[in-house]
Amino acid sequence: MVATIRNPILPGFNPDPSICRVGDDYYIATSTFEWYPGVQIHHSRDLVNWRLVRRPLERASQLDMRGNPDSCGVWAPCLSYSDGLFWLVYTDVKRFDGNFKDAHNYIVTAEAVEATWSDPVYVNSSGFDPSLFHDDDGRKWFLNMQWNHRSESFGGAPKSPAFDGILLQEWDERTRRLVGPVKNIFAGSSLGLVEGPHLFKRNGWYYLTTAEGGTGYDHAVTMARSRTIDGPYELHPNTHLITSKDHPEAALQRAGHGQYVETPDGQAYHTHLCGRPLPPKRRCTLGRETALQKCVWREDGWLYLENGGTVPDATVPAPAGTSFVAQPGVVETDFDEAELPFEFQWLRTPVADRIFSLTWREGHLRLFGRESIGSWFEQALVARRQEHHSFRAETVVEFAPETYQQVAGLTLYYNRHKFHALGVTWHEKLGRVVTILSCPGDFPHGRLEFPVGSGVAVPDGAIHLAMEVRDNDLQFFWRATARDTWQAIGPVLDAGVVSDEGGRGEHGSFTGAFAGMFAFDTSGSALPADFDHFRYQALV
Repeated sequence: MVATIRNPILPGFNPDPSICRVGDDYYIATSTFEWYPGVQIHHSRDLVNWRLVRRPLERASQLDMRGNPDSCGVWAPCLSYSDGLFWLVYTDVKRFDGNFKDAHNYIVTAEAVEATWSDPVYVNSSGFDPSLFHDDDGRKWFLNMQWNHRSESFGGAPKSPAFDGILLQEWDERTRRLVGPVKNIFAGSSLGLVEGPHLFKRNGWYYLTTAEGGTGYDHAVTMARSRTIDGPYELHPNTHLITSKDHPEAALQRAGHGQYVETPDGQAYHTHLCGRPLPPKRRCTLGRETALQKCVWREDGWLYLENGGTVPDATVPAPAGTSFVAQPGVVETDFDEAELPFEFQWLRTPVADRIFSLTWREGHLRLFGRESIGSWFEQALVARRQEHHSFRAETVVEFAPETYQQVAGLTLYYNRHKFHALGVTWHEKLGRVVTILSCPGDFPHGRLEFPVGSGVAVPDGAIHLAMEVRDNDLQFFWRATARDTWQAIGPVLDAGVVSDEGGRGEHGSFTGAFAGMFAFDTSGSALPADFDHFRYQALV
């Protein structure tokens, strides 16, 4: 029986996959944007089964994203191995809308992926999507796209002139700085929006893969090659190695931005990001995910998809001797440990003890109400990725608000303009209530909506909260105790807006949906909320 890789191999928000093999071990690093700690690294021994093993950017000296706008932060890391070290290069983007990006590039290293990573070394700020290539003569080369602010390129409607080619410059590890001339080695194809460069060398050729076409439905992996590292680079006979841009029927859409890897016996594969849109509006509620394609080298010295075309497959052949191990459909979290379970992240701040604690009250996650939900600085929101088009999430919260400025509960969250939340709060006439806060998109105004008005009065004590997402539909529930029947609250909400295409649409944002717990206290009192557990269940 032929082993099969099932795409996406990393479901949910896991974009811009950089793959690295060391011996029999494979690692994939993906972007985390404003979510903390920064960069997800998954590990596999067979290319079929993957496990999250590290988020290396975990302290203030490495990463502080307080104030970073939505969809900024850590873009497109590149993971490599050389000289007995793992090397990780990444961008911290400080601005999104308008003509500027303010993209700062860094390098960190570690002797092992699971080890503590070094403090960062600053490299440059000329553009984003950096990568580091280790040549066989011992020299190291740094690449990134160059951002040209002198264009009509604004967030939400990118234009090609801002994407001003791929820069190459030598990296001197002894002095830990760039040296020699900066060369623009690749302007991209006619598709435009060239970014995400990765270099590798084979049979005397330097092969360059880039991402083009933006992060939406025209996305592509473009390939070129040269006999010298600084070009000139000739385009692949098909221009694009991987793309779904002309095939709206394909299961994997938005295919682009990935990296080449070989197995120990020389089989060729290529990662790429992808999206799985839901009808009728073609919104990718799981964000940009990671997929893997089997490739072949032909006599012309070019790499091609094994399927003979450019459209990625949902299932591809895996190396022999492997089998798929299904992930559990239900994940229960009781918060009994002193560390946050690995599937959870929070937003922007390296000072985690300001927003949550697992030791303040045994068996509980305590969130300290800080700034409003959607704040770019300090909001108490702990969440996990949505990994299925249909799922149910449940939690139990103990919270004693004294003003409507204090709210805690359960949320389906994308960013400050795209979320739905069921919260426990206070109302002057009703007392303690559960109510819904909804922000269904950033256009035209991004204001909150309150689908159940002042909410429903609830008794003292712990309150059980739940939500069910079935494709584009979201329904909230609550009950007072585990013995009570779940009660639906509010109308069915548009879960599809909590997506890349929600709000202002394609290219307006590009992270993914999270399900989690939140608390805010805009009175400044930092009122805590205690969560007893969190349950995530895939629904058929």
